[in-house]
Amino acid sequence: MMMDNGVITNNYEYGDGYMEQEEEWEREGLLDPAWEKQQKKTFTAWCNSHLRKAGTGIENIEDDFRNGLKLMLLLEVISGETLPKPDRGKMRFHKIANVNKALDFIASKGVKLVSIGAEEIVDGNLKMTLGMIWTIILRFAIQDISVEEMTAKEGLLLWCQRKTAPYKNVNVQNFHLSFKDGLAFCALIHRHRPDLIDYSKLSKDNPLENLNTAFDVAEKYLDIPRMLDPDDLINTPKPDERAIMTYVSCYYHAFQGAQQAETAANRICKVLKVNQENERLMEEYERLASDLLDWIRRTMPWLNSRQTDNSLAGCQKKLEDYRTYRRKHKPPRVEQKAKLETNFNTLQTKLRLSNRPAYMPTEGKMVSDIAQAWKGLEIAEKAFEEWLLSEMMRLERLEYLAQKFKHKADIHEDWTRGKEEMLQSQDFRQCKLYDIKALKKKHEAFESDLAAHQDRVEQIAAIAQELNTLEYHEVGAVNARCQRICGQWDRLGALTQRRRLALDDAERVLEQIDLLHLEFAKRAAPFNNWLDGTREDLVDMFIVHTIEEISGLMDAHARFKATLGEADKEYQAIVNLVHQVESIVKQHQIPGGLENPYTTLTAHELNRKWSDVRQLVPQRDGTLAAELRKQQNNENLRRQFAEKANAVGPWIERQMDAVTAIGMGLQGSLEDQLHRLKEYEAGVYAYKPHIEELERIHQAVQEGMIFENRYSQYTMETLRVGWEQLLTSINRTINEVENQILTRDSKGITQEQLTEFRASFNHFDKNRTGRLAPEELKSCLVSLGYSIGKDRQGELDFQRILAVVDPNNTGYVSFDAFLDFMTRESTDTDTAEQVIDSFRILAGDKPYITADELRRELPPDQAEYCVARMPPYRGPNAPPHALDYMAFSTALYGETDL
Repeated sequence: MMMDNGVITNNYEYGDGYMEQEEEWEREGLLDPAWEKQQKKTFTAWCNSHLRKAGTGIENIEDDFRNGLKLMLLLEVISGETLPKPDRGKMRFHKIANVNKALDFIASKGVKLVSIGAEEIVDGNLKMTLGMIWTIILRFAIQDISVEEMTAKEGLLLWCQRKTAPYKNVNVQNFHLSFKDGLAFCALIHRHRPDLIDYSKLSKDNPLENLNTAFDVAEKYLDIPRMLDPDDLINTPKPDERAIMTYVSCYYHAFQGAQQAETAANRICKVLKVNQENERLMEEYERLASDLLDWIRRTMPWLNSRQTDNSLAGCQKKLEDYRTYRRKHKPPRVEQKAKLETNFNTLQTKLRLSNRPAYMPTEGKMVSDIAQAWKGLEIAEKAFEEWLLSEMMRLERLEYLAQKFKHKADIHEDWTRGKEEMLQSQDFRQCKLYDIKALKKKHEAFESDLAAHQDRVEQIAAIAQELNTLEYHEVGAVNARCQRICGQWDRLGALTQRRRLALDDAERVLEQIDLLHLEFAKRAAPFNNWLDGTREDLVDMFIVHTIEEISGLMDAHARFKATLGEADKEYQAIVNLVHQVESIVKQHQIPGGLENPYTTLTAHELNRKWSDVRQLVPQRDGTLAAELRKQQNNENLRRQFAEKANAVGPWIERQMDAVTAIGMGLQGSLEDQLHRLKEYEAGVYAYKPHIEELERIHQAVQEGMIFENRYSQYTMETLRVGWEQLLTSINRTINEVENQILTRDSKGITQEQLTEFRASFNHFDKNRTGRLAPEELKSCLVSLGYSIGKDRQGELDFQRILAVVDPNNTGYVSFDAFLDFMTRESTDTDTAEQVIDSFRILAGDKPYITADELRRELPPDQAEYCVARMPPYRGPNAPPHALDYMAFSTALYGETDL
């Protein structure tokens, strides 16, 4: 017993020390005389509420139990058991015997009676009789009341506090003062039967009205007789808590069915919330999967397209569009794919934890379908980029060949201009002999010149053929020009032959030859051709991709410059011939002698071309030097990319190894692993500037038309794939660890159990693949103490286990599936049977339930959820609109579209 602010509190233990307690209270001045009166009235009413079931009752509690007959009858009614046959005699010893039979029965129920004897009951001792009845009340009406493992009194008090918590002016702290104003009784009734009392009209200032209202309603509608007197409660400073506890316990038992219904409703709400959340995750997965697959389908035709306008600028525009796609459009889809996988794993974990069947996405939206589509996207990306680069190389060469064709064609057409008219000329008809000989020598020189130009015509034709092979976009114009040049060349050959025959005919008449002019013509023509070829070579365009190639061109140019000394000697010798002619003409005054009949070349023209060659040589030096600098810059770009890539590549590989090690559960608790993974995730995102810098260098490499790099085994494509795989691996591993934490916490398994499961799994995962083959799984289960026999029955048991952990027959078992199986073996989950039992309570044991009952017992959103999904009940005698809760509950745990 304790004294707290003037309020007596005591943990009652049946009848132990009842008299000693009463005497102690009386000595301390704490025993209120009104308590005995309240107990007598309450206990009498409580006994009659049970005895009326046997068709009898008592009027005076200390007299009517003296012979023990009604006492035994009371115990039989409230216990449902049969006591020994009573003695029917009226002698004192008969009465004592009957009372002892009752007391022995009470003691047989585990009640230790102290200071209560049969003689006191037979003698009509009121205090002893009340103590005995209180003992019976505690044992048979209050003992079974247990809320959160508290004692009977504390459990009943907590029940009152919870039920009245929402009500204004009610604050239940004990079983005496807290009930004096009657509002607590009214609140208990209104909480369970709001149709019986309008609580809003009650006032704390009208305790008598409140008490009478509660007692009348309880007696009329709840079959709880009046056990308390409102006047006694109001006028007693502190009412007797035994009397109030007895009366309140009747409320508890009267509303026990509603309590069961509330418990059932809570269970159903919990199950439905899980189902609603799972459906939301399924809908989100379907939406994300559809969006990602649609994006991939829209993107694939662009990546598979090989259409181009056949121009280098158009191809470069396509490459820039591809870079924009990689920088801006694809990264959000990489994150979307990771989120999709994370959501799918979380959903499957939640379904396993709530004992639901695994989620099967609609056809074509499986994780494997998305992975296959993503792989196809990456293959298409790689092929598209390779095609773009090869197309740029092809178009670059096309541009080079087209310009070379134009340059050689321009030179050739410039050379042939007027040649046909010259060959068709009849000038030799009026010439003297010397002129005829000069014309013949001139024609011979022309033939030599014509033969020297054969190689150029063949080069023009070869370039045109290559342009046709490479599908040059203006190949029509090239072919037409080439055809004109070849046709003209054929005509020149025919005209040359015809003129030669004509000159041969004239040669028989004209024989005098000017040797000096002839010598000049013979030596000037090849030198002139050499000058033309040299000028052409010095301005010829070139394309190289390495330092070695440009070095080769520079070496060839150096060898050419070494021959200029001999060429200068030849030039001086030819010019000297002209000087000799001029000297002879001046000396001998030969009219028209300065005209060379053998060639149209002049010393002035040779001088001009020779000057051109000497000017083009240093220009060629500058062009080659500029190209050398470009190739050196390209080499620097290769080295920059290699230096960065050779650091980024191993870094990505190390991070992948570290994440894989954490994912194998080798580093501390799940929280430690999650913390480490978060650190790695932050570190990876902090490392992203290195990838972006590599992308910038790579863009410069591509813009420099650099197509190989001998300094690094890494390409930008392999690093991109590695980076995306690292991000995906971290996200997936974080999700797996979070799911394992969710599994551990929701299933109630310990960290030690989880560590043991992980250690066993890793031990048999020899190749560190994160999955076990069937035989490895069997060894792992045996190591954890799982009994799998070596006989036929043992094999059948193991095949059933495989059907659970590998339902798709993939031939391996992941750690998540293994953990789910082990937790199901050691923990309990809610089942369809439990949900059915809960609905049966709400339905009042009927095989069906109505929409009104659901709306009355469940929150609005969950009630409507059930109404919308429950099928109609088809059983016999079903009212209209009855709902089948059994089929609904079974569907929650099976294959269903609900």
